[in-house]
Amino acid sequence: MSDELMTPKEKRGFNWRSWLNTLGPVLALIAVYGIFVMIAPPSFATTRNMEMIARQTTIVGVAALGMTIVIISGGIDLSVGSIVALSTVVIAWLLQNAGVNPLIAAIGGVAAAAFFGFISGTLITRLRVVPFIVTLGMMLVVRGAAKGIGREQKIDVDPERLKWLEELLATVSKERSWMLLPPGVWMLIILAIATAALLRYTRLGRHTFAIGSNEETARLCGVAVDRVKVLVFTICGAFAGLAGLMQFSRLTVGDPTVAVGLELNVIAAVVIGGGSLSGGEGSILGTLVGALLMTTIASGCTQMGLPNWVQEIITGAIIVAAVAVDRLRHRRSL
Repeated sequence: MSDELMTPKEKRGFNWRSWLNTLGPVLALIAVYGIFVMIAPPSFATTRNMEMIARQTTIVGVAALGMTIVIISGGIDLSVGSIVALSTVVIAWLLQNAGVNPLIAAIGGVAAAAFFGFISGTLITRLRVVPFIVTLGMMLVVRGAAKGIGREQKIDVDPERLKWLEELLATVSKERSWMLLPPGVWMLIILAIATAALLRYTRLGRHTFAIGSNEETARLCGVAVDRVKVLVFTICGAFAGLAGLMQFSRLTVGDPTVAVGLELNVIAAVVIGGGSLSGGEGSILGTLVGALLMTTIASGCTQMGLPNWVQEIITGAIIVAAVAVDRLRHRRSL
């Protein structure tokens, strides 16, 4: 990062605040897991349940990678849930009606998702409208498009056309025990590493942090703000498309009504992981920990036989606490 785009603390070297922001969610995850190990049935601490937690985290986790980049840039995307649904419908339509092979269908679903992310970014930069409003509108537009493609019903796919797609989030078989985790979980890990590298070591990553910290200063320093924003929302759309691929693997149907409200879980994962809704802060590790934390709570409550409303209260309380801590931290830094 150039000197003009660095804060005094970054110029001095080690950024303690960044590490504390990431370490806090990790400690919270360890504490929550330890509590459930003590109070939940023995089945909670089994390797089988841990694998299930990993599989259940994947869909939110993949979408949250793109959301992390958007939130760091100072934006937000409320359309990711609808884009996930659109991606499942496009994949199913290509498999069932166009007769393409699974790889082409998967690429088509991700490409459609990235296209709508590009549209959101373009509208935000050209019309100078805040991301909240644009993506709120796109949430309805994309959901409507998904329902139109599916003619307001699910698109079933013949099992022989699925091939490897249905194995992405399936339980690892004994023949593939060497993999330890399903392919979809490994894909999440690889994508997380790549995204972290993008944010830390590339010009796009440095410019994304700069725009989120102070957009006008970044513009004066020569950052192509509009171009970066369009690219950021396009990447977010692509990640939502990949999350849709995981969702399709889990359901094996194209469902235009799926993932309603998923955007809230995705945003919550970023916020719990230390991302700031004011922009300029966030980490991939923190986001993954936030997603794992929510899934661990859901799994523990389910194992204990607690009703769904208890899970929602606990998760909501954690989200409010995370935002409150973020606000308090920013007040003290002023």
